[in-house]
Amino acid sequence: MDVTLLCVGDVVGSPGRHALREGLQRIRASRQIDCVIVNCENTAAGSGLTANLYDKILNYGVDLITLGDHIYKRRDIIPVLETSKIMVKPANLPQASPGKEVAFYDLAGGGRVAVISLLGRLFMRLQSNCPFAAADRLLQAMPPDVRMVVVDLHAEATSEKKAMGWYLDGRVSVLFGTHTHVPTADECVLPKGTAYITDVGMTGPYDSVLGRDKSRVVGTMVSGVPSKFDVATDDARMCGILVTVDSTSGKAKHVERVRVDLTEASQL
Repeated sequence: MDVTLLCVGDVVGSPGRHALREGLQRIRASRQIDCVIVNCENTAAGSGLTANLYDKILNYGVDLITLGDHIYKRRDIIPVLETSKIMVKPANLPQASPGKEVAFYDLAGGGRVAVISLLGRLFMRLQSNCPFAAADRLLQAMPPDVRMVVVDLHAEATSEKKAMGWYLDGRVSVLFGTHTHVPTADECVLPKGTAYITDVGMTGPYDSVLGRDKSRVVGTMVSGVPSKFDVATDDARMCGILVTVDSTSGKAKHVERVRVDLTEASQL
C-alpha cells in the first residue's frame, strides 16, 4: 500500500503558524495525506516552541513534531518534551537532555511511521554528538514492525546533509533538511529508495531575511550595529515535500516539493 507523507519546514513565528494552519487545510482539499511531520523549531516568536503553541500545532492536524538547535529556548516546553509521544529532540544531543529520541505515528490504514531528528555539527552553535552514529544507534534499535522512517536533519552545511543522504540511502524512507530556511531544488529518490532534499525551506514570511524583518537585518549588516531581529509579517508561505512511500518495503517511490502561498492561489 502506498502512503503519502507531508514533511514541512521550520515554522517561523505567528506568520508561520498562520501559513501552516491555512496551508494544511488547502493541501488536504486536493491531496490525501496520511501523516504530517513538521519542524517547529522557530514557532514561538521565531525561536523555540512553547507548551501553549504545542497544543495549537496539534489542533492544526500535525501528527509528528521535530525541533532543532533552539529546542530549549522556551523552558516551559521541557515538561512537554518529557511526556509527548509525538515530538522528538535531536537524537545526537547528550543522553541526559530532556525529550524522546524517536516518535511513532500509527497510520489509519495500518503501519507505523517513525520520526528521528538529528543536528548537524558544521557551523552550528549548539554542540552535539556525531549524527551518523546516532542514526546508526536508533535504526539498529527500531522495532521490526516499523518500515517507514523519516529523518529531519537540522543542519547548516549542505555538504553534511548530502553526506547523510548517501549514508542513510536505503535505510530510511525520507531524509529532509531544515534550518537554512531556503528551499532547495534537489529533491529526488536516491538509488536505494530514500527520498531526499537538502532543505525544504521555512514556513513563514518570505518578504524577509530568513523570516526576520529585512530592514533590521540589512541595517545591522551594513552598519555593524546590533539590533533586534523581529519576525517579519508579509508573504507567508508553507513549504515542504510530499513523499509517496511503499508501506511494505519502506522505500520511497516519489517526492515533490510543495508550496502554499497565502498571498495568491495555492501552488502545489
